Amino acid sequence: MAEIPVLCPQCGSDHVKKRGKTNQGKQRYACHNTSCLTYTFILGYSYQGHLPEVKKKIIDMALNGSGIRDTARVLSVSQTTVIKHI
Repeated sequence: MAEIPVLCPQCGSDHVKKRGKTNQGKQRYACHNTSCLTYTFILGYSYQGHLPEVKKKIIDMALNGSGIRDTARVLSVSQTTVIKHI
């Protein structure tokens, strides 16, 4: 059986170990690279608001003066998600 290599989305390290499962049953992984800021991650996020790219876009849009409703509508996430990440 072939193994699929799992790489950390933040640092690209392959020093990754399984770290349990989410409530939805998806595999959670932990990066054991000491210089990496990410500790746990999931390979396939089902909700866009959990993606690291979306979190960065929320912060960028807030710094550029976009409102909460506008940011939520453009990124297709809830207003609560936007408020949590500001």
